[in-house]
Amino acid sequence: MNKMGHLNFLFKLALLALFSLPLTAKETFRVCADPLNPPFSSKDRSGFENRIAELFASQLNQTVEYNWFPQRIGFIRNTLKAKLPDSEEYVCDIVMGVPAGFELAMTTKPYYHSTYVLLIAKDRGWNDITKAVQLSALSLKRQENLRIAMFDRGPGTAWLQSMGLLGQGIPYQTMTGDDLNNTAMRIDKDLKAGKIDMVILWGPMAGYVLSQSPIDAYTAIPMTSRPGMKFDFSIAMAVRYGDKKRNQILNELIDKNHKAIQVIIESYKIPFLPIPEQKPDKDDD
Repeated sequence: MNKMGHLNFLFKLALLALFSLPLTAKETFRVCADPLNPPFSSKDRSGFENRIAELFASQLNQTVEYNWFPQRIGFIRNTLKAKLPDSEEYVCDIVMGVPAGFELAMTTKPYYHSTYVLLIAKDRGWNDITKAVQLSALSLKRQENLRIAMFDRGPGTAWLQSMGLLGQGIPYQTMTGDDLNNTAMRIDKDLKAGKIDMVILWGPMAGYVLSQSPIDAYTAIPMTSRPGMKFDFSIAMAVRYGDKKRNQILNELIDKNHKAIQVIIESYKIPFLPIPEQKPDKDDD
C-alpha cells in the first residue's frame, strides 16, 4: 500500500470509529433534582431517583451531572426551563420524577406506579386497625384520641373529610420550607416523638418512614382508590417539550430496565403496583 493509500485507510478507520460511538457519548446525563428530598433524591446521591439516573447514565456511557434546586413551586421554571447565564444552554435536561402526563413538560412512559399508604405507629392503642375504613367506625371517645397528620392538600385530607375525621387531623404543610427536613423526614421525626400516631403518605415517603425504623414499628395499609378519590398514581420522567430524541432514549431505557427499576424501588420499601395503560402524552406538534 502506497503512502496515499495508507492515509486514506487511516482516515476511513477514524470515520468508522467516530460513527460507531453512541450519539450521546460526549454528553452528560444532566438532571435537575432536590438536594434534600429523601427517598427521591439527595446531594449524597442516596435516593432511588439518583440510583436510577446512575443506572441510565452508565448504559449511555455518560456521567450524571446535577443541578440542585429545592422541590418547590416554580421548580420546573427554575430548572428544566431555565438557561445558564449569558447562554442558550439549559441548566439541565431531565427531571427524574413527575406525574405521568405532567402538563409543564414532555413526559416519558411511566417507570413506576405507587399508592398512598396509611401508616399507624404500633403499641399506641391502634393495633386493632387493619383497614383504613375502621377509623370511621371507632367510638367517639376513641376518635377524640386520634392524632393523624393532615396535609394542606392531597387525597389523604379529602379522605379524612369524607370519613368525618377532619376534626382529628393535625395540620402539616405539603411543602415544608424547612432547609433541614423534607416532608418525609419531618413526619418520621414527629411519629417517633409521639406528636402524631398515624399519617396517610405518598408511597415513596411512606417507604422512607418505614426504612428508618424496625420492621415491626408500623402497620402499613395501602389506600385504595375509589370513584372521586384517587390514591394511586403513575410516575414518569420529564424533558422539555420538543426534546423528542432524549424522550425516546429515556423510554427505551425504561423498557430495558423495567426489572432493575423495580428492584431499586422495592429496596426502599416503596409499594410498587402494576403500571396501568397510559394515554399518549401530548406533544407540541
